[in-house]
Amino acid sequence: MADAAQRKRARGDLTQGNIGSTLLKFALPTLASSILQSLNGTINAIWVGRFIGEGALAATSNANMVMFLLTAFVFGFGMAATILVGQAWGRKDVEDARKVFGTAMGSFALISIGIGLAGYFLSADILKLLGTPGGAAPLALAYLRVIFLAMPALLLLTLMMMSLRGAGDSMTPLWFMVVAVVLDSGLNPFFIRGWGPFPRMGIAGSAMSTLVGNYVSLFGLVAYIYIKDLPLRLRGGELRYLWCDIAIMKTIIVKGFPMGLQMIIISLSALALIGLVNREGVDTTAAFGVALQLWTYVQMPAMALGAAVSAMAAQNIGAGLWDRVGRITRIGIYQTLAITAAMIVGLTLADRSVLALFMGGDSPALPIARHIHLIATWNFLLYGVLMVLFGTVRANGAVWIPLIVLAVGMVPVRFGYIFATYHWLHADAIWTSFPVTSFINLALAVGFYVHGGWKKARMTVGERPDSEECTEEALATREPGGALNPAG
Repeated sequence: MADAAQRKRARGDLTQGNIGSTLLKFALPTLASSILQSLNGTINAIWVGRFIGEGALAATSNANMVMFLLTAFVFGFGMAATILVGQAWGRKDVEDARKVFGTAMGSFALISIGIGLAGYFLSADILKLLGTPGGAAPLALAYLRVIFLAMPALLLLTLMMMSLRGAGDSMTPLWFMVVAVVLDSGLNPFFIRGWGPFPRMGIAGSAMSTLVGNYVSLFGLVAYIYIKDLPLRLRGGELRYLWCDIAIMKTIIVKGFPMGLQMIIISLSALALIGLVNREGVDTTAAFGVALQLWTYVQMPAMALGAAVSAMAAQNIGAGLWDRVGRITRIGIYQTLAITAAMIVGLTLADRSVLALFMGGDSPALPIARHIHLIATWNFLLYGVLMVLFGTVRANGAVWIPLIVLAVGMVPVRFGYIFATYHWLHADAIWTSFPVTSFINLALAVGFYVHGGWKKARMTVGERPDSEECTEEALATREPGGALNPAG
């Protein structure tokens, strides 16, 4: 029995072996999962655009931004819990990993239900605050209300997948992402058009397929964890871990708050950007929504490798192997740049054909979408390096300085640039703000990584950093769903 437990733990050990191959082997399932998420959002957007039209695409773009905003804060706490699981795994402390997992799952279950219910009843008011175009508002409302009902499953499924990756298992989340995506994308036209025994729901049907896919995948993953007796499962007396452990929850809150706040800043910046895009008309809003769909693919390598670097660094920090942490970061940057560059070139060469999938070759939004893509997409090379750097420093619990870095880039830099140049660049001021923001953020991030003293930060339960250490922190981000993509 002890040998079996040791073999299970060894499969998730990221503290040994060749760094490049281990990092890539761990990242590839995460990348595949991310691509599946993006394919899910893309296929759904194709169904919506083809069956309902550009107004529906604009509606889903606005509604997805709202959902990302309202889940972002909770997602920050999930990231904190994941890092704690990874560090415990690196220390070979399975019991502590289970305690963190149980506390996070029990607390998130209540929080996610609250978010879903509140969002359902406040959807109309939220869309009014966004200034959603009149033609898209009724569609956005119908879509958003159903999406909020899917929120508990989406949040809990994301947390479970993140925790499994923190424990070194990137394959299990991939399989259940496949389940969610196949159901979501496959059921979309049935719910939209009312094929067979399914009700005709229009745009709400696209959200209903998301609801079904995520709930089925969530319950399936829970069953799989127990059937396979995965290390993070809770049995017997361990079920008490679902009741909030104050010390663990305090650490998650202390470290998760700035992570969540950073997500809020990113979301608010994206929502304000959507407000500016909405003023350009429905065609431009639809074009921007489609460009976001392409950007999800371009940013996937950075997100996957950033997550892999963070998980690997957390385990090595937990094991005290600091000599490997710097090498993990450098190799992560090289791999991210190579894969991201290849994706940018490929999508740029085929942009007209790909974009036409969403809106048809004669859509007035197509040339606008191509223009946005050509101007802004290359910024993800800079963004990829940023994700790897923040993935490393967040693994040691550093969270505050990057919050400031991103706040500066996302708010005064981005919108200051847009307002200063709009009178002569017009809508191009919005699209060029992406590379400008990424350049400023990366310059500040490199300065912090090299000179910031982030290694002094801590994220161990029971070892509270003092106020000085709390100023030396950072993180990377990932939206919880493929269709939720405020890039930048």
